Amino acid sequence: MGVKVLNPGVLTTVQDLGRFGYQEFGVSVAGAMDPRSLKIANILAGNEENEACLECTMMGPVLQFDEANVIAIAGGDLGASLDGTPIPPCSAVKAEAGQTLRFTGPKAGIRAYIAFAGGLDIPVVMGSRSTNMKAKIGGFQGRKLQKDDEIGFRAPVQTLKNLEGRHFAPEVVPQSEYTVRVVLGPQDDCFTEAGIRTFLSETYTVTPEFDRMGCRLDGKEIEHINGGDIISDGISFGAVQVPGAGKPIIMLADRQTTGGYTKIANVITADFRILAQLKAGDRVRFEKISVGAAQEALITERNALRALKWAMNA
Repeated sequence: MGVKVLNPGVLTTVQDLGRFGYQEFGVSVAGAMDPRSLKIANILAGNEENEACLECTMMGPVLQFDEANVIAIAGGDLGASLDGTPIPPCSAVKAEAGQTLRFTGPKAGIRAYIAFAGGLDIPVVMGSRSTNMKAKIGGFQGRKLQKDDEIGFRAPVQTLKNLEGRHFAPEVVPQSEYTVRVVLGPQDDCFTEAGIRTFLSETYTVTPEFDRMGCRLDGKEIEHINGGDIISDGISFGAVQVPGAGKPIIMLADRQTTGGYTKIANVITADFRILAQLKAGDRVRFEKISVGAAQEALITERNALRALKWAMNA
C-alpha cells in the first residue's frame, strides 16, 4: 500500500541523486534536476538525503493515499494541497489514508520534489532508483508515471519528531533575470577573446527546447576560433556546450555521456538549483568565478543542509 496515481501531471518521475559509475558504458547519470531541493525534501521527511522522491514538472500529479505517511515537498511552488488544504512550500505534513494530494500549477519555479518518509518501494538498478527514460531503466518501470500506477511505501511512519516545525524557507523566487555562476573550461581556449566577453556580458533567453537532457539558450552568438567541433569527450552536469552556430546549450541530468561540441564553461554545482527551476522565456546571465569560489559555494550549501538536518532532529 502507498499511493495511487489519479493523474500523472505533465512529467512525474522517480529520481534520487543519480546513477554514478556507468557513464563509461554509455549509461546516463539521470537523477534529480534540482539535487538541493531533493535533499531538503528528504531531510524534512526524515530520510537520508539520497532517498528517491517524485520529481514533478510544471503541473504536479494527483495522488491518492492508500496508507498514511508523512510527506515533504520542496523546490518550486506548484501549488500543493492535501484535500484542499494548501501545503506551504518546503514543509512536511502527514497524509492520511484516503486523502488526495493535488497541485494547481507553477507559482514559483517549475520543479517540485515529493519525499515520502521511509522511502518508496522502487527497485535499485545499478545503484540508483532514478528513472532513465531514454534507456527505460530505473524508477517505475523505466518511465514517467501514468494514470492508475500504484507505488508502495517501504517503511511509512505515522508521525515524525517536531512535525509541525519541519519546514524550510522557500528558495525559489521569480526574478526578471537570473545570474548563474560558472567556471570557464575545459575548452574555453577554443573561443576568441570577443567570444568569451560575449558569453560573460550578454543576457540569454531560455528557449522552449528545454528538457531533462539540456537547456538551449538564445542570444548573441559566441565566437569560436576555429569552429565548434571537437573530438567527443565526457560531459558533466552543467556543462555549457557551444556548437558551431554559437548559441549555448546547458547539459542537464539526462545528458548524453559524451559529446563533440566545445564546452566554454561549467555551471557550478551550487547553482544547479537555479537551472532546474528555469522556464522558457526566462533571462540568464553568466558570472565567471574561480574553482576555489565554486568549492566554497558547495561547502556553504552542504553546511546549510547539515544545519537543517540537525534542527529537524534537535
